Amino acid sequence: MKTAAIFYQREGYDTSGKRIMGRQAAGEGFLKALARYGSAESLYCFTPNHTEFEEFQRQVHPWLTRKQRIKWIPNLPALREVGTLYKPDVQINRLAWARRYTELGTYSLCGITHTLASQEAMAIVGDLLIAPIQPWDALICTSIAAKTTIEQLLETWADYLEQRLGSRPPVTINLPVIPLGVDCDTFPQGQTAKDIRHQLRQQWGIEPDDLVVLFVGRLIFHAKAHPLPLYLAIERAAQATNKKVHLIQAGWFEDQQQELMFKQCAALFCPSANPIFIDSRQPQLRQNIWTIGSVADIFISLADNIQETFGLTPIEAMAAGLPVVVADWNGYRETVRHEVDGLRIPTLMSPPGCGLDFAASYYTNSLNYSTYIGHVSLMTAVDVDACTQALTTLFTQPELRQRLGENGRQRARSTYDWRVIIAAYENLWQDLAEKRTQAATSASGMAEIPHPLCDDPCRQYAHYPTQVLSPDQMLSLGSMATPESLQRLRHIGMTNFGANMRSPTAIIEQVLATIAQEGCLTVEAILNRYAGSDSEARTYLSRTLVYLVKFDSLRLAKATPNKNNTT
Repeated sequence: MKTAAIFYQREGYDTSGKRIMGRQAAGEGFLKALARYGSAESLYCFTPNHTEFEEFQRQVHPWLTRKQRIKWIPNLPALREVGTLYKPDVQINRLAWARRYTELGTYSLCGITHTLASQEAMAIVGDLLIAPIQPWDALICTSIAAKTTIEQLLETWADYLEQRLGSRPPVTINLPVIPLGVDCDTFPQGQTAKDIRHQLRQQWGIEPDDLVVLFVGRLIFHAKAHPLPLYLAIERAAQATNKKVHLIQAGWFEDQQQELMFKQCAALFCPSANPIFIDSRQPQLRQNIWTIGSVADIFISLADNIQETFGLTPIEAMAAGLPVVVADWNGYRETVRHEVDGLRIPTLMSPPGCGLDFAASYYTNSLNYSTYIGHVSLMTAVDVDACTQALTTLFTQPELRQRLGENGRQRARSTYDWRVIIAAYENLWQDLAEKRTQAATSASGMAEIPHPLCDDPCRQYAHYPTQVLSPDQMLSLGSMATPESLQRLRHIGMTNFGANMRSPTAIIEQVLATIAQEGCLTVEAILNRYAGSDSEARTYLSRTLVYLVKFDSLRLAKATPNKNNTT
């Protein structure tokens, strides 16, 4: 099938909180796009919690453009109906282990990369080599940069495992590159954009001939982009061109200290520009922050942080028709074509070996994650002179700004619009389904020990009891087999605990009635009569029999069974 069930936890698809992260914006955009542009007749939600399913329904309902059914997938075995489970992060390893408790070929797993710099993310990626990942699973890489990072991690981890164990595990997971998307139709265009531009410029005291440079993103020096190279370049370009420049920084500050430092640096190093800070979490801006894009002439993002893997805001700026100036850094290097959609500014990083002490301190918790990535960002330089030249050129050439902006708008629509991206997702899911079908023989059946570190307790601890329930054991009635006693057991919490994981009351009553009539029965005879070949029913009934022995409703009998009682 060209669809997937969405692993739903609202936090991964919600931008209404106070700390809006890129992965949440991407998740919300994806879910909205799937509801609008997905070709499947049904929209599937995987969550064991019905309350969360109701939240899913409420969230996606306004986005539906046709009468898709919204279906609840409450457990992993039910994924057989859909064929693929999509999780909006890299954490598919535990799901791969969980799948081994069912048939391996039932469904595919599909995750997606965001930040890869944290210990947690790297450990999860490394575990792909030893987790039961199958050739019909995929981890979507949002950029070639992200894919290269994962391949390098897997390569170095495989080197270690080969040295340690004498064998090199194969990489079985698919790593397709599918970028994040934007909904181009939601960006102001034409006369609407001109009206917004005029209105907001009047509101903010910006003259028609003034230049506006826009940055959108978290305002945090150690985890996104250090602002000083930006301030220096804008100041120098403003001085060189004698232009009145306004710098809009739309986002949110991590804390008051960050806000103070940003504003101090802007005043000290970029006094020629008018600084405008906008909290993008404002309700009127939350739904479409890019209304302010109509005010701007240039978008800029000098990302210098290793936790960035794609960078959505330059694509959004392109969809808004803005020329973009970006650091020549990870995903930006792929999305922005130099001198076509915008200008890429060279970057420089310290050579290998310069950050090993930081890595050791981070691994041993001497440095927290924020401090670690902050140190690394200070080892990454963006060419201030090149940025100054780029801004100077764009400040003085409106026709170039228009050409780059229009090229970017066309590229956003042809390459990054959600209609295109959702089609790529659906093609991937279809490809995974075909691989799963082709591997049907090897994928059939269930692993005997699904997870060596979380095995069936009845097997793992089978050496604890005197004996284990076996097919040839005889069962007879105990003193608590009376209807009155059974009723009392059902009305006490600690004796009725787990009733939903045992055979129904009707089956229990039939078993007891049969044994009362025949004197005793073998375990095998009871299972054959009341569970047949249904493996789940046999499991439920087996533990029900021990439960009844536990409370003396049944007893292990010593009598020899009649021949009729063994089948």
